[in-house]
Amino acid sequence: MRKNIKLLVSTLGIALIGGLSAITVYKAFEKEQTSALVEETSYSNLTHLTNNKSIIPSAVTSFELAAEISINAVVHVKTEIETKQPIDPLYHFFYGSSYSIPPQIRKSSGSGVLISNDGYIVTNNHVIENANNISITLNNKKTYNAEVIGSDPTTDLALLKIDEDKLPFITYGNSNNIKVGEWVLAVGNPYNLTSTVTAGIVSAKGRDINILRNDPYNGLSAIESFIQTDAAVNPGNSGGALVSTTGELIGINSAIQSPTGAYSGYSFAIPVNIVKKVVEDLKEFGNVQRAFLGVTISDLDENLAKELGTNNLNGVYVGGLTGGSAEKTGIKEKDIIRKIGNKTINNVPELQEEMSQFRPGDEIIITVSRNDKTIKIPVTLKNYNGDESVISSTTENVYKLLGAKFSNASKKEIKNLGLEGGVKIDQLYNGKLRSVGVREGFIITKINHQKIKSTENLITTIEQAKGGILMEGVYENGRREFYGFGMR
Repeated sequence: MRKNIKLLVSTLGIALIGGLSAITVYKAFEKEQTSALVEETSYSNLTHLTNNKSIIPSAVTSFELAAEISINAVVHVKTEIETKQPIDPLYHFFYGSSYSIPPQIRKSSGSGVLISNDGYIVTNNHVIENANNISITLNNKKTYNAEVIGSDPTTDLALLKIDEDKLPFITYGNSNNIKVGEWVLAVGNPYNLTSTVTAGIVSAKGRDINILRNDPYNGLSAIESFIQTDAAVNPGNSGGALVSTTGELIGINSAIQSPTGAYSGYSFAIPVNIVKKVVEDLKEFGNVQRAFLGVTISDLDENLAKELGTNNLNGVYVGGLTGGSAEKTGIKEKDIIRKIGNKTINNVPELQEEMSQFRPGDEIIITVSRNDKTIKIPVTLKNYNGDESVISSTTENVYKLLGAKFSNASKKEIKNLGLEGGVKIDQLYNGKLRSVGVREGFIITKINHQKIKSTENLITTIEQAKGGILMEGVYENGRREFYGFGMR
């Protein structure tokens, strides 16, 4: 028994010593680990570990300051839209032709962002589209009527103005500098819950989700290069701010992707670099000035890259030329666009995003790969009509009214058809010309008996016309036709 007691004491002693040793080792390890964690989250070591000072503020800045800045700059946008109800012919039969049904008023709401102290507000086009009345409620509960300065369906942006000054506003950031994994805040008014702030990270950049439509009146393609985040965004957040942790605007929240119509983990914002350009154009011209290369493009895949003899799948493949500035400056089919200026281009959305920041007449350097050689090509950008001038809002309205893309008739066409000049309809969209039966290929020679010799001449003549339009011309087979339509 005594031996057993001694053995037990001896065993307990060994276990106690071992336990104390283990505790000592654990404590030593715990102290060392805690110290390492503190060092990793310190300002100086973050600089050392990342070798990139640009991400330090977002890693150490509290959300509170960014929320405080942005809440006061994000507004509640409320709209009223009149919808006319169709009338059953029986009502006219029984009650007379003067019988009418009062229009229905549909109300909706979204968000907007004050971008200057004198009342300019950016929001989504789909928030205010077709609205008869637009009101703005600030975070301090004051309400104002808003004027639409301009809108652009192809980027889903609109610019509003209220008559007030000394307003809180948010400053622009640079969406080119944001990184996947960076913290962001989404600020808006989901479900009419004013001044709501949610947080998430940048999940991806350059997303194309095929949610925006091409312009049906001039065929201009939509620009989608969304910032994807996992910040909670719901109906009513549209037009609100996506904000960095330093309190700068980096995007305008625009869409969610969800089987239910409510947030399910994905939200999408228009990059602020696109927003800045659109806002500047709308303020200066009343419409957006789009610049074009004149190429058809697609993303590279493995098979195409193999065919072109490259292992680099980043870049945009030039599948064809459409007679614009690219062709005239030496870009060729099967080139791979690698850079616009100093910006590396990985895919089509990134190319569209970068191009959307330029105007007709701007000169840029495009870097392409051709037969494993890198070539830098200077290019002067053109508008969708093929020249370098800006297009006024009045001229754009004429193009949309007509619904067509034009070009000057070629010397060969003029000679073969015995013309003095003319303007050819290359493509038709929704508009007056299609509605009266005009077909593509028609060459316009006269408008209201005035000779037409150039696209500029055509637009000017129509702008100055009063009342109806009588259009005379010829098809490529020599058949002459006359078409008439009103200007409204």
